[in-house]
Amino acid sequence: MNDRLSSKPIPVHERLILALDVPTAEDAKRLVEELGDSVEFYKIGLELFMAGGYFELIDWLRARGKKVFVDLKFFDVPQTVGSAVRRLRDRGAAFATVHGNDAILEAAAREKGDLKILAVTVLTSLDRGDLDDLGFACDVDALVLSRARRALELGCDGVVSSGLEAPKLRDRLGERLLVITPGIRPIDNRESDDQKRTVGVAEAFANGADYIVVGRPIRNAPDPRAAAEAVQAEIHGVFSADDRRHT
Repeated sequence: MNDRLSSKPIPVHERLILALDVPTAEDAKRLVEELGDSVEFYKIGLELFMAGGYFELIDWLRARGKKVFVDLKFFDVPQTVGSAVRRLRDRGAAFATVHGNDAILEAAAREKGDLKILAVTVLTSLDRGDLDDLGFACDVDALVLSRARRALELGCDGVVSSGLEAPKLRDRLGERLLVITPGIRPIDNRESDDQKRTVGVAEAFANGADYIVVGRPIRNAPDPRAAAEAVQAEIHGVFSADDRRHT
């Protein structure tokens, strides 16, 4: 049995989150319809927010029984972030991301209601050289662990973290927090792009992820639905191979 494998009662089919990073809401709807029941959970971020129709898209997804991850990385003075979370919490979204210091995270957690707040640790597009440029002298693992521990203490529900740092999070913080791992690159799809700290599907869950976020390997596939189904099959294989059962 893998001690880091998530034991949270999450339906296996919902552990895949598809990043809807497309130009317009209409493009997003077409992709969702093409994917059908192969994906149940969608992340919508800044590109769609700036395209218009963002909240209508949330309503459209929710009306079709889909779960929604609002990835806007709220970062502003605490009062403004708290107000934004308060406005969002009744829209039916499951997750929202917040970036910033303790006061910002605390303000978001205070207003979250049933919305789960995820703290951003270190973006998967950053590597050691980038952190040096930003003035962080500590290593990536230490920075991620520090931010995750603070987020949990402040009332956040989880973190967005590379699969490379997930093992330390699980080893030090156990099952107390949600770990959402972006930048997933299936082994046969390690394309060259802006993601630097990536892992594969099985590796991410073995390292302790509760959910994975996949974007381009599915969106850009010749057959997106077949690509999503292949990822789902790999996820089901990970959890069915373990002696704990997830439904």
